[in-house]
Amino acid sequence: MPVSHNLITDVPGLKIGNAENATICTGVTVLRGDNPMVAAADVRGGGTGTRELGALGPASVVEQVHAIVLSGGSAFGLSAATGVQSWLAQQGIGFAVGTARVPIVPQAILFDLLNGGDKAWGKSPPYEQLGYEACEAASEGAFAIGSVGAGYGATTATLRGGLGSASVLARDKFVVGALAAVNAVGSATFADTPYFWANAFERGSEFGGLGAPPVGTHARQSGTMVIKGEPGENTTLAVVATNARLTKTEAQRLAIMAQTGLGRALYPVHTPLDGDVVFAVSTGEIPLDDPIIDLTHIGAAASEALARAVARGVYAAAPAPQVWDGPEAYATRYPDIVKRATSI
Repeated sequence: MPVSHNLITDVPGLKIGNAENATICTGVTVLRGDNPMVAAADVRGGGTGTRELGALGPASVVEQVHAIVLSGGSAFGLSAATGVQSWLAQQGIGFAVGTARVPIVPQAILFDLLNGGDKAWGKSPPYEQLGYEACEAASEGAFAIGSVGAGYGATTATLRGGLGSASVLARDKFVVGALAAVNAVGSATFADTPYFWANAFERGSEFGGLGAPPVGTHARQSGTMVIKGEPGENTTLAVVATNARLTKTEAQRLAIMAQTGLGRALYPVHTPLDGDVVFAVSTGEIPLDDPIIDLTHIGAAASEALARAVARGVYAAAPAPQVWDGPEAYATRYPDIVKRATSI
């Protein structure tokens, strides 16, 4: 089973769509499936903004969801799910209630209201329309990462944030993918150096190929905590997905295990200043042979993929637009590293 794109869309049956507004410096990312998906979520941040998370709980009568939405805009961005619901309803997709169909669309938001974009949008925030556009644009296969979708307006303590993704194969048959919109209170790199915290999991030169800082250097010893902003201004949103057939309880465990990937890629993480959320999604294609051992392998793979997705999102961020009021992109600060990695 190939993982040819190194993206969450390597999981068969999943599609990703992005929409952004460069003037406002914000965007929306939508994950939807060819079929309804089993899903769960694990919340670790101290200041989350979410919608429909109750539908993911074990007591909910709703067994499956139809899309997951990640959005900028803080609380204003929660209207993005309405646009996604509108598109899905037009296709006749949704939870059956008699003859009615109600799309179930959980969502989480990040704060990007202070990045220099024009937030004077008047009566109607743009997120419902952006959600509709992202859902309509969703496709399988390759998609852009970096300054796109929910990652467009994102920042970290030291660099521009972004949307990242990665994939891995577990037990030779379970495809595991991760998607991250990185707007962390902390840093994805060792303080003010180009070395990524996630370096131990890098494959090839997917985020520069630098590896770990040399022993004894300032970078190696640079454990100084760097943070940005105030409470409510930061969040890393993520989705991990697999083609394994999981129950809601197993999906919940997958989300919990995947959170470790954020801890391996960001420092600090899960603080009172963050709203970190990880969704877990199962397309149900391949049954587990051993529910305990297989899930252990899948969860470990999800953690690795998520750490790499975070680093890839920051690494791939585009040079900042003129209206930008935030840290510079990795490629702007370290152009020689990006150039070298691209030529390898």
